Amino acid sequence: MSRFIGRENLRKRLSPLEGSAGRTTYGDGIVRIEPDDGEALAVRPPFGLAHEARYDEVRVAPLLEEIAAEHVVAALLIRLGGYAVGVFEGERLVASKVGSRFVKGRHKKGGSSANRFRRRREEQARALVEEAARVAAEVLEPWRERVEFAALGGDRSAVDAVLAARPDLAWLAERALPRFFTVPEPRQRVLVRLPYDLYSSEVL
Repeated sequence: MSRFIGRENLRKRLSPLEGSAGRTTYGDGIVRIEPDDGEALAVRPPFGLAHEARYDEVRVAPLLEEIAAEHVVAALLIRLGGYAVGVFEGERLVASKVGSRFVKGRHKKGGSSANRFRRRREEQARALVEEAARVAAEVLEPWRERVEFAALGGDRSAVDAVLAARPDLAWLAERALPRFFTVPEPRQRVLVRLPYDLYSSEVL
């Protein structure tokens, strides 16, 4: 069972263990911490971990140094109904744009009215995808050379549709973090709160 823990909470939890009796293994982007007196943990930092080593004590300094590092991250959050696009320098939102467009919910009845409803819904969804893709290109292209990682979230199929809509967004998929961010309806407030999740590590 795993959970995601914010970097400040993780730092508070792990810092007191530095140098204590136990074993620590760094490798394949994961840190395995086995204190003699305490619970064993495996920690996967959100942006990877190049450090590889084995220690005959608890050594968390390389991990804490990694999770304290700031990164430039592009964010693309899409649901059928809205989108949020942004760029973060560390935890600071430096560029953003959000928007919404009505998309009808699914129709449960059959018949010709259901077909009309389905066509209308598809048209609305297509319009949202096209608008979100255009906005994403406008907001993110100026940052393309500086962005290290991309955070994708919302609804997977909607995100895939937006990325497929424009070839000049393909670089986002190439830099996408492994974690897909399940967020509620994309709004400015949701985007502003994203850094907590961005910098959270997976702890097993």
